Amino acid sequence: MRTSKVTMGAATGLTLALALAACGDNGADAEEPMPEETMQEETETMEEDQQDSDDMDEDMEDDDEMDGDMEDHDAMDDDEDSESGDLSAVEPESTGDPFADARTAAVHMPMTGETFATGFTEALDIEGDPQSEAAEVRGELTALFQEHVYLAGIAVATAYEAGPESEEFELATETVDENSVALADAVGELAGDDARESFLRNWREHIDYFVDYAVAAEAGDQEGMDQAVADLTEYADGVGDFFDRITDGELDSDAVTESINGHIETLAAAVDSLAAGDPEAFANLKAAADHMVMGSATMAEGLSEAADLEGDPNDDAAELRSALTANLNEHVYLAGIAVFVGYTDDDGLESESFEAAAGVVDDNAVELADAIGELAGDEQREPFLELWRDHIGYFVDYAGAVAEGDDAAAESALMDLDNYRYDAGEFFEDISDGELPAEDIEEGLSMHVQSLAGAIDSLNEALVQN
Repeated sequence: MRTSKVTMGAATGLTLALALAACGDNGADAEEPMPEETMQEETETMEEDQQDSDDMDEDMEDDDEMDGDMEDHDAMDDDEDSESGDLSAVEPESTGDPFADARTAAVHMPMTGETFATGFTEALDIEGDPQSEAAEVRGELTALFQEHVYLAGIAVATAYEAGPESEEFELATETVDENSVALADAVGELAGDDARESFLRNWREHIDYFVDYAVAAEAGDQEGMDQAVADLTEYADGVGDFFDRITDGELDSDAVTESINGHIETLAAAVDSLAAGDPEAFANLKAAADHMVMGSATMAEGLSEAADLEGDPNDDAAELRSALTANLNEHVYLAGIAVFVGYTDDDGLESESFEAAAGVVDDNAVELADAIGELAGDEQREPFLELWRDHIGYFVDYAGAVAEGDDAAAESALMDLDNYRYDAGEFFEDISDGELPAEDIEEGLSMHVQSLAGAIDSLNEALVQN
């Protein structure tokens, strides 16, 4: 692997790259138990009270004084805990596998999307139920189909960087397959075990065809590319019939085939640009993922109707949940891809490719700010974006610090992220009139920082230190 081009002075570039999704915990520091010496003093005072009732009033005044001193002492302890930097709520959790860790970081996003959608639905009296069975299916399929595209794109980029026979590519493809199994499980829950196995078998085949296409594209093998497209087109026809059959016609075969053909076209375009080293690859990959988000709405509607699920996957609240899930999920994956580029490109953070990846991440960040503004009012858009970009900067500091091996700077960045959790919690509680409790936001952000910082650690280990 190449030596990292990341330095502590690279904050400007990485600020755009690391637009990472907000979700969060913590909890106030617990008060320390009363020191043993103080407890003994209080006990002695109580004994004296019992022995000399004439001094009762004076002793009670002394006790009141002591209580006041104790409260001051506890308050000082709380301040000292904050300043001492208890980082247990944001301690990075890393397995050493950057692809699995990136997926772990993203897995929190659907839950965060549900939390936000539920809070805003209550606060703004939005029509529908974001927690209905149908809304649950749509949210899940939105995340999984979108994730399929981003994991596939990361796997292709890894194959081009490390080689299709490398250990890194093997790890990347294993994570792609974890997503495949999750999709198959979702289908099986609605349509039965037989449908699950059939879907998984065919879905894995279509992934193999995309691998064939990616290898041929890098080699400039037009014949190989054409054959892969032919195989994928045949798959699209078959999967349309499959979903038509398992839903008793609720999912029209032609509609599914059309959607899958769109998936093939958009993802192939992204692979083409990755193979060519075209900076537009990241925008093309986002377009391919956006297509799958739209397709998931069609799939959720048909599957929900066939399974007679409670709720409407297309009501306003379900739409909001799906949109927030997609936007937050995308933040994690686009950020991971940008860090990947920054760690592997010859020109690092100064490269045209990194600048392009960072631009796509920033577009997504602005989209999220626009969504918050539409929900909570235009006056909340800029405060959110400012707060959001602050926390991005802290992740920038962390990514640069771990690449440089600067433990003190890394710890400082984590302390900033820990403090950010409280600011974000207060912000969302305020704009939702309490429907989004600060504690819930802080708790989600705790998981977010732990998992995302862990993914950065693994990326650093795999791409910078080795």
